[in-house]
Amino acid sequence: MRAYKGIVENGVVVLIGARLPEGTSVTVTVGEAELLRARITNALNRPRKVRVRLKPTPGLLAEAALLTAVGEVGE
Repeated sequence: MRAYKGIVENGVVVLIGARLPEGTSVTVTVGEAELLRARITNALNRPRKVRVRLKPTPGLLAEAALLTAVGEVGE
């Protein structure tokens, strides 16, 4: 076994200074302190969520009911 340094980029582990053959089985060990630091940094740098509330238009429902009653829908 051998240890390689690496970094996670876009959810993919990238090994630094290592050329491994295709299909090599790799085990990744992450230190507890590094994982905690990465989580805190990610939480602080995360963009704020923007919530948009859409109000339903009651006119569309009434119009659909009217068209169904007249028989224009589905023809």
